[in-house]
Amino acid sequence: MLEELKKTLENSPIIKKGDYDYFINPISDGIPAIDPKILRELSLAVYKYADLDVDKIVAVEAMGIHLATALSLATDIPFVIIRKRQYGLEGETEVYQKTGYGSSNLFINDLHAGEKILLIDDVVSTGGTLIALLKTLKDLGLEIKSTVAVIDKGKGKEIVERETGVNVFSIVKVDIIDGKVVIEKTIED
Repeated sequence: MLEELKKTLENSPIIKKGDYDYFINPISDGIPAIDPKILRELSLAVYKYADLDVDKIVAVEAMGIHLATALSLATDIPFVIIRKRQYGLEGETEVYQKTGYGSSNLFINDLHAGEKILLIDDVVSTGGTLIALLKTLKDLGLEIKSTVAVIDKGKGKEIVERETGVNVFSIVKVDIIDGKVVIEKTIED
């Protein structure tokens, strides 16, 4: 399992964004095209290893959407998207997030105190997005049953866990060494 994901990661081009090494991959960027086999692999891994006793799957726009869609179709659990656009709906919550290559505001709608959620995102590298979201979701009274970052790059997972006290389930751990994505381990190892 995870052979397609590993293959795409190992072939990912690297670009520099300032001092940040950014890899281009179907899961994190939608380039090249996302092979449905990869989405099936990921859905199966989450299905097998994550706590799915949840009311909603929560994804971060934009690159969490395809992951939440595939997981929702596999589990029949509805999903909500944390958006980069403000709608001004009643109960909307704004979250500031800073990553290794930028910052922005995110907007949470249709999540309610007491709901059990699974939060899924494509990559954790600096931890900025997940830390901001996890703190806000806890403040909103949500029960975070699982937090999934498909790809853990560098020290991202460790940073999030230390800062929030929430365990992060990652499917594959990578680093960038000598301009190449190196797979350190997978959930299967």
